Amino acid sequence: MAVIGVGIDVVDIERFGASLARTPGLASRLFTPAEAARPLASLAARFAAKEAMAKALGAPVGMAWHDAEVVSEESGRPVLEVRGSVAARAADLGVAHVHLSLSHDAGIASAVVVLES
Repeated sequence: MAVIGVGIDVVDIERFGASLARTPGLASRLFTPAEAARPLASLAARFAAKEAMAKALGAPVGMAWHDAEVVSEESGRPVLEVRGSVAARAADLGVAHVHLSLSHDAGIASAVVVLES
């Protein structure tokens, strides 16, 4: 396996919450219904994950936010499920494995994505 891409993103949770409150419909544009039901810190981390995924993929034009969904395994481990525009770009790059790490503490949410062949 070889590393194809790495992305990282950091989100100020309070500022992200203010953006969601100020912009009606933003949450539904960014998140699937299952994601949108989560608390603010988790939403900020999921937004960071989607941004990190975009960076790892080389910021493809036309990437749809709902095409990268953060879900949790039974163990609680976060996993990125990709489809549509994100899956197509990943396939073009030869991505076989997507690794995701999320964190939120002290008002900051962060995510790291590593793509492997």
